[in-house]
Amino acid sequence: MNKTWNNKAWWMVVPVVLLVAFSAIIPLMTVVNYAFQDTFGNNEFYWVGIEWFEDLMESDRFFDALQRNILFSCIILAIEVPLGIMIALSLPKSGWKVNVYLVLMALPLLIPWNVVGTIWQVFSRTDIGLLGNTLVSLGFDYNYTRDVLDAWITIVAMDVWHWTSLVVLLSYSGLVAIPEAYFQAARIDGASKWATFRYIQLPKMRGVLTIAILLRFMDSFKIYTEPMVLTGGGPGNSTTFMSIDLVKMAIGQFDLGPAAAMSLVYFMIILLICYAFFTVVTNMDKAETKTGGAS
Repeated sequence: MNKTWNNKAWWMVVPVVLLVAFSAIIPLMTVVNYAFQDTFGNNEFYWVGIEWFEDLMESDRFFDALQRNILFSCIILAIEVPLGIMIALSLPKSGWKVNVYLVLMALPLLIPWNVVGTIWQVFSRTDIGLLGNTLVSLGFDYNYTRDVLDAWITIVAMDVWHWTSLVVLLSYSGLVAIPEAYFQAARIDGASKWATFRYIQLPKMRGVLTIAILLRFMDSFKIYTEPMVLTGGGPGNSTTFMSIDLVKMAIGQFDLGPAAAMSLVYFMIILLICYAFFTVVTNMDKAETKTGGAS
């Protein structure tokens, strides 16, 4: 029996394609255009080839910002992922308290990024801020506006407060999806809490943890609004991440060509790291599946 295919449904995809083209593809092509040309205004462009990329690879400013980004992302992942898992494990699995806890955990995620930076800017002030004033009263020489370590600690604490909830919610969804039969078998075998976590809960949470790590890496590596509002990239350039440096270069200095080249390299770094991480995790899952099937 021959089937008649109705291709009219593809017309429903056209608005989505046009929206994506307007919001992503067209701006990307504009950035690519600036990355290989120079302009002196009046919409006049001059071809420079890969000159901006060569200058970028020889720039200490770029690699310093890149190192700050990598360090920040590593710190954030090292704190938020274990902390989120521990909080998720401590939450009840049933009862009316579950909804209350989940709503409270989701509240920081609802706050706009610029508001988060403003909250912590006031919170950390040494004259009126609860955190800053308390630390100074206890004898600590705390001032995030002039001390590099204080600035980094404040930004990390701000990000942990803002985004750990995402890891908690994803981890909790993975935990409640584990069938009760696994825990019953563990209790019968006399497994400890650590053994239950190591051999049952953690493997079953691998999928959601992969998503959590990828999301947190991308968000932390692209962070801009919160540290920009809190420290403005200072003191000095100690908290000038690549996103902040990119905005300063494009808007502050109006170096559109170098900024466009830097944005493309920035995008490729995120894309390659995410692809490498996803490939490693996928291969681990395949190897585990084959091992389980062979046994």
